[in-house]
Amino acid sequence: QVHLVESGGGLVQAGGSLRLSCAASGLTFSSYSMAWFRQAPGKEREFVAAINWSGDNTKYTDSVKGRFTISRDNAKKSVYLQMNSLKPEDTAVYYCAAKSGGVLYSGRYYYDYWGQGTQVTVSS
Repeated sequence: QVHLVESGGGLVQAGGSLRLSCAASGLTFSSYSMAWFRQAPGKEREFVAAINWSGDNTKYTDSVKGRFTISRDNAKKSVYLQMNSLKPEDTAVYYCAAKSGGVLYSGRYYYDYWGQGTQVTVSS
């Protein structure tokens, strides 16, 4: 059974930083591309960033480019999202997701497995 468990969320002031982690189990982690999505209250779940199986290809939504960095450690079966220069509009529940294969997609329906999410709140 596949489990994705996010951690690292919390309350931070605008301009601050947080590092999210997602620990995976029950899958051959190095065969999966990983992604982060987020969902703010009353809004659709949106793509944030993705990384391929080897970590040498990444994709970001425009609003986080230059501020967020996705990375992974296959030995630890974990993916990370370093978030800097946080803004109040980054406030959302952040979800980790996994899809088989190396092509990076921003559409949520391409992803096979999801975590339960971690809350990130950025105060102004």
